[in-house]
Amino acid sequence: MRIFIVLLIICASELTSAQSNMESIQNEIDQSVWKEFKSAFERIDAIALNDLYADQTLRVTPNGIDTENSFKTANVERFQILKEKSAIVKLDFWFESRHTNLNTSYEVGYYKIETKIDDECSIHYGQFHIVLKKISNTWKIVQDWDTTIINGQKIGKKEFERMGENQLY
Repeated sequence: MRIFIVLLIICASELTSAQSNMESIQNEIDQSVWKEFKSAFERIDAIALNDLYADQTLRVTPNGIDTENSFKTANVERFQILKEKSAIVKLDFWFESRHTNLNTSYEVGYYKIETKIDDECSIHYGQFHIVLKKISNTWKIVQDWDTTIINGQKIGKKEFERMGENQLY
């Protein structure tokens, strides 16, 4: 019986340690990627945003698959237009699930992008699936998939606001 109790204590200790390590890694990702992502997006800084992606990134949208990183050029062009129009951009997002180990993280969540140009405001909602890898000791986005429609239904305020206990970034 003592052996069983000792093994149970060791297993519980290992589980607690693994959970703590995963939370520590996710905090590192939050600070080095997601905080910077939100900041770059809201500053309308395409260079800083693009820098969070790996040199080779798989980007998938309803428009197709980009394996040539052309989305980075599109980011620069889109952000330049927003700057010329003196746009104000606000990005909020939350995670539905996150699965992380020492060098890879798979993260699923919902986003809301609010853009104000002059007196007109537009709001776009969507879901994202992101894969991050630790490359040369730096977390980088290696796969980025997002959509505004799931199961034929447009993602809207209701889906975004169902975040429940999840943290909004």
